[in-house]
Amino acid sequence: MIEARILGALDHIPAAQWDALHDGRNPFVSHAFLAGLEEHGCLRATYGWTPCHVALFDGDDLVAAAPGYRKRNSHGEFVFDHAWAHAYQRHDLEYFPKWLGAVPYSPVTGPRLLARDDTTRTQLAEAVVALVRDAGWSSAHVNFHPESETAAFDPRWIPRIDVQYHWENRGDWRDFDAFLAAMDHKHRKNIRQERTKLARHGVAFRVVHGDEASDADLAAMHGFYLQTFHEYGNTPALTLDFVRHLARATPRGLVLFLADHEGETIAGALCLRGGGTLYGRYWGATRQVPGLHFETCYYQGIDYCLREGLRRFEPGAQGEHKIARGFLPTLVHSRHWIAHPDFEEAIRAWCAEETASVRRYMAALAAHSPFRTGVA
Repeated sequence: MIEARILGALDHIPAAQWDALHDGRNPFVSHAFLAGLEEHGCLRATYGWTPCHVALFDGDDLVAAAPGYRKRNSHGEFVFDHAWAHAYQRHDLEYFPKWLGAVPYSPVTGPRLLARDDTTRTQLAEAVVALVRDAGWSSAHVNFHPESETAAFDPRWIPRIDVQYHWENRGDWRDFDAFLAAMDHKHRKNIRQERTKLARHGVAFRVVHGDEASDADLAAMHGFYLQTFHEYGNTPALTLDFVRHLARATPRGLVLFLADHEGETIAGALCLRGGGTLYGRYWGATRQVPGLHFETCYYQGIDYCLREGLRRFEPGAQGEHKIARGFLPTLVHSRHWIAHPDFEEAIRAWCAEETASVRRYMAALAAHSPFRTGVA
């Protein structure tokens, strides 16, 4: 008999049992990544993240699990529901706490309902709803789920879409020159000029995997991350201990692109490597050098994918400027279960209008592809 349980920490589950529920291609749902966030001080009550994983057991056998969190705010989610929370407040209702199925601080599409078959996956989604109902919470949300999980959500779950910009090897390009050759003259010229300007400043790059990184490399990368967050007035959540943990636990999955100038590391980008995909997450720099951001965050990653045979590069959320550098608009998905029937109706209508707007936006963006006609 299948039994649902709530897990307040991932260390309650052996890593092998958890990781048997997914194919290992997405590093963000691995036990090492999610448990590392909990163990190394990245999830704190003051940040609004309290682990509340939903798991299904058949006796002692873990058969399904949804990484999830009890949320007291919408910090670090990247699917924005602030307007919904404000609407609840105007009607003297509590929007928080809510349940969120997601990877903290990571707007990355990947499995959210980890299960061995479709039937169990549907049972897992039902268990999430039962949790929210029993707890008296306002809602449940599953962010950045793959389209393959859509069938697990019953019609009460409201669909929502947004746009990100992803690079894909669309022509079996062997190297960066082949990638540029697929672009029109204007965009190809602009990228070459950006890279040339940076090279003239004498900036050199190192690609460092977790098992190759010195503690100085890891500390430098974490420092860049902190600086970027402070510059934008945001609260950094990831700790240096967590970055060190990633280097140990995912020795070839952690990829750092580090920029050196005159004997000093001046910039870096932290990425994770999955099955066929590179995921860009954080960057920072201590100097302003023309072209440094684009090279560190985009061109080095594309170069790496081409050398390593990776088909996709997802550099993070937002940024229309990515289109000119070969990252094309891609839809991302979320689902939302709202307990209050009147708010469910209103939010469903709101999401339908938003969906129509996003699709119009996608159609408009299609006209700005940097690739020559005929390149998919």
